[in-house]
Amino acid sequence: MNRIRGEADLLLRNTTFYLAATIDVPEATPFEPKDWLGVDVGVNNIATDSDGEVWSGGQLNGLRTRHVKLRARLQSKDTKSAKRLLKKRSRKERRFATAVNHLISKRIVEKAKDTLRGIALEELKGIRNRVTVNGSRQRRTIHSWAFNQLRSFIEYKARLAGVPLLLVNPRNTSRACPACGYIAKANRKGEIFLCGNCGYAGPADHIAAVNIGRAAFNRPYVSGHFNTSGTISRL
Repeated sequence: MNRIRGEADLLLRNTTFYLAATIDVPEATPFEPKDWLGVDVGVNNIATDSDGEVWSGGQLNGLRTRHVKLRARLQSKDTKSAKRLLKKRSRKERRFATAVNHLISKRIVEKAKDTLRGIALEELKGIRNRVTVNGSRQRRTIHSWAFNQLRSFIEYKARLAGVPLLLVNPRNTSRACPACGYIAKANRKGEIFLCGNCGYAGPADHIAAVNIGRAAFNRPYVSGHFNTSGTISRL
């Protein structure tokens, strides 16, 4: 209780009271990373790391699709009960997405800490404008997913665990071949990466995560410093 700072808020959610209090939590001293764990975020796969571990977005995307159909039916009814149900379903979707982001961020931070690696994330500013979409369904998924929430969860968990974190400029991370360094837009073919120079192939999200990790490795790390100057120009 001696860590509470400022006022607390008493919230009522579905007949249950919650007390929301802001507290100060001491941060661990960051260690000197031996290497970097690159993390790529996406639509079909929420996150993929440079070790090849994938967190699929299939379950969440399915929930969103069902919610969109339900919302359309409820909005057409335009009754009080329909509006209440719509609000309830929206809260359920948000809670589920938040829980997924917590689980993913926890796993990433634990893995990095256990292997004495820092975490390299792509700078997410403008990600919704950079990602290519096919149709209104995928566009809706991109604009509804909490990319920034996932990054913020990873960031604060990393600070508490003393895991170094760097933000990397995403330029060419999905187009550069990790084997020969050849960069071309045509290297990425949907979910598959195929180098047009040496023929190196693999899952596109994994390749991007590897490149993100390498971009961080090629930069000097200053303890506690979060910046976005790293880019992939030549591997």
